[in-house]
Amino acid sequence: MADVLNLFQRPKTFGHGIHPVEHKELTAGQPIRRLPFAPELIIPLSQHKGRPAIPVVKVGQEVVRGEPIAQADGFVSVPMHAPATGVIRAIGLAPTAEGPKTPAIFLKVYHAASQQVLYGLDCEPERMNAKNLIHAVQDAGLVGLGGGAFPSHVKMKPPGRRIIETLVVNGCECEPYLTCDHRIMLEHTDALMRGIRIALRATRAERAIIGIEDNKPDALAHLRARLPAHLPITVEAVKTKYPQGAEKMLIKSLLGLEIPPGGLTADVGVAVYNVGTLAQMGDLLPKGRGLIERVVTVSGPLVERPGNFMVPIGTPLRFLLKQVGLHGAIGQVILGGPMMGMSVASLDVPVTKPVSGVLVMEREESSQKDLRVYPCIKCGECLNACPMSLNPSLLGELALVRDYATMAGQHHLDHCFECGCCAYVCPSNIPLTQYFRIAKSINRDRKG
Repeated sequence: MADVLNLFQRPKTFGHGIHPVEHKELTAGQPIRRLPFAPELIIPLSQHKGRPAIPVVKVGQEVVRGEPIAQADGFVSVPMHAPATGVIRAIGLAPTAEGPKTPAIFLKVYHAASQQVLYGLDCEPERMNAKNLIHAVQDAGLVGLGGGAFPSHVKMKPPGRRIIETLVVNGCECEPYLTCDHRIMLEHTDALMRGIRIALRATRAERAIIGIEDNKPDALAHLRARLPAHLPITVEAVKTKYPQGAEKMLIKSLLGLEIPPGGLTADVGVAVYNVGTLAQMGDLLPKGRGLIERVVTVSGPLVERPGNFMVPIGTPLRFLLKQVGLHGAIGQVILGGPMMGMSVASLDVPVTKPVSGVLVMEREESSQKDLRVYPCIKCGECLNACPMSLNPSLLGELALVRDYATMAGQHHLDHCFECGCCAYVCPSNIPLTQYFRIAKSINRDRKG
């Protein structure tokens, strides 16, 4: 009877938002496949929010797959582990998607090795208390794999006297092209359920809700059929709309709660975890292992063999794209989704923990589009699209005259989480999201 009611239940949602073309058909039906190891892996010491990890290896040292190679520097930091058996070739600067180079460990891979994970210690998470679980999650090097890269263990211990009542499991994957979370829900279900169980125990939350967009009916049905009877876990369909997968929007859709300005999800008693993060948690913690690989969607008009791949952390984009094949002139390569992802200037940039997708877009497509910026025509489309109910048009005008203080002080610039909805619908091609990103950066510098 519950299944029949679910068919007629109206999916939950939030106000505003947009409906970009999804392009998910390219990879949604592709099972997860494993890619070979690159000759050399580049492991940046900062792949997460917080302080970079500190190397615990030296140049010339041999390491086995899964061995810790960098330790966390404090609570808001995570360690790094060797994604392959090999030798440390160098510790130096490596290119990043953000632009500036960053300290990294360069690992030359031994291709004659079996590449089995040889480092780990079996443990029993179900017998560990919350404090030890949080410590184990940090030791595993887990961060938000949906793109946020916030250390997973930090969410389990909110500051002050905040109490986590509800665990929200984010299975929306609202960005176009991306389908890695979809495949994880279908193929790594047992690991996901173990991860939810661990997170419930560590946060002491009373319940967990898995939110999935209704364009994934197979995932909705599959997870509902696999829910453990003894755990307080439910599955809820939410409307397919961008940015449904943003923390603030998903909490609003599922629970009707609004995070206060400048606040945390814990302020409303919620902790949000991506399904990929929890699946890794459920897989790694019982084995006492660290995060050394992740599922990545590789797609776009130029990719010959698009799909979802298990990719070692540190794999250079150049090697990754060679494995899937390309045709035509590359316009841009984007890490993540096309809405909030970042375009890279170099194919020597490695896949890091938060990279959920690698998209290769056409040069011809970019050149045919009119990229000129025109004056705002006051159409109001950006106001209708903004999920935070801001006035992007007014904020854009203030950005043009560099009145960044007024943007923040009177018009709530800090509420913007740079989803890109306003720029997507703007008929004048005004790069509103870029304006806001610059304004927030300048305001932060002025405060600091």
